Amino acid sequence: MKTIVKLDLDKKPWEQDGQIHNRWHPDLPMIAMVKPGDEFRVECMDWTGGQIGNNDSANDIRDVDLTQVHYLSGPIGVEGAEPGDLMVVEILDVGTFDDQQWGFNGLFAKENGGGFLTDHFPKASKSIWDFHGVYTTSRHVPKVRYAGIMHPGLIGCLPSRELLETWNEREAALIATDPDRVPALALPPEPKSAVMGRLSGEAATKAAAEGARTVPPRDHGGNCDIKNLTKGSKIFFPVYVKDGGLSMGDLHFSQGDGEITFCGAIEMAGYLDIKVSLIKDGVKKYAIKNPIFQPSPITPTYRDYVIFEGISVDEAGKQHYLDVHVAYRQACLNAIEYLKKFGYSGEQAVAILGTAPVEGHISGIVDIPNACATLWIPTEIFEFDIRPNADGPKIEVPPGISVAPST
Repeated sequence: MKTIVKLDLDKKPWEQDGQIHNRWHPDLPMIAMVKPGDEFRVECMDWTGGQIGNNDSANDIRDVDLTQVHYLSGPIGVEGAEPGDLMVVEILDVGTFDDQQWGFNGLFAKENGGGFLTDHFPKASKSIWDFHGVYTTSRHVPKVRYAGIMHPGLIGCLPSRELLETWNEREAALIATDPDRVPALALPPEPKSAVMGRLSGEAATKAAAEGARTVPPRDHGGNCDIKNLTKGSKIFFPVYVKDGGLSMGDLHFSQGDGEITFCGAIEMAGYLDIKVSLIKDGVKKYAIKNPIFQPSPITPTYRDYVIFEGISVDEAGKQHYLDVHVAYRQACLNAIEYLKKFGYSGEQAVAILGTAPVEGHISGIVDIPNACATLWIPTEIFEFDIRPNADGPKIEVPPGISVAPST
């Protein structure tokens, strides 16, 4: 397998020979060209570019500079790719580096990123996860062990000029509705800490002022955090610029549906083995607006779950109309309270939901006024039985073990 992006993890992202960028912009030069049918390897930094350490303090999570992220490898051009084509990306393999057999999960501070449950867990905390082949365990979250579904959290093609302007306009309009909100409603272009690949001089300065932040998923894919995009899966990306410009990063060892802790997976550095091909004029042929994908035939098999339900009635008892965001939050909060009965702290329970291969489902979306969302936790990932029984729950978590706190 030919490696077309080779990184030195002892160096900073901006010292990687222009192979890294952290903004989306149509003018980014291709760092390599491949042909349809080629197979190749791409090495990726963790999404923060090495800002988080393997230690027992979450001060690095608390203080992480979010203007830097995400650090992506690319863009890679595919010969013959033109706007309107579909770029077919097969993920042949996802792997860890031999000398970095660990990853991290973090709850971000409300004033610096926040997250899905930030009102309930406003302070930064962190858990470190060690890799044992396909399995992972954590010194910070005891009595759980599960097989990872390694995948890129972020992958997509460069936007056109028109698409970039659309993103910036619609997100600026959203920010204007509540410009002082914490966390912010969206993140506008930010030249600070922008790494623009192999652009230089005035062109790099101009692009940094326009480039879209990598935080949300958008029309082109981007930061979708779909745990099932593991080895064996296939993604069909709309092409917006000549050569396509495929970039990727934000690798995860394991993640639950929704990535509910914001830094919600087990984040890692690693590599992707990729095969690319093209479907000419595929966007029109298949009426593609957002990427579509085929899942992998390889996935951990769990046969038994405890399933938690949530409806669109919030924590204060306020009724919402078919709001699946509220419903899924309630399902997660119900699961957290349940896991606390076995001795887990709230932060440990959130770490489990963010990193374990839990499943999230929209189970009902038509029965007014309540949408119904469900969260499925595999029982086999625990070293004890979490299923309800007549004897009631027992404290199973050893005392004194906790997630790494911030000070």
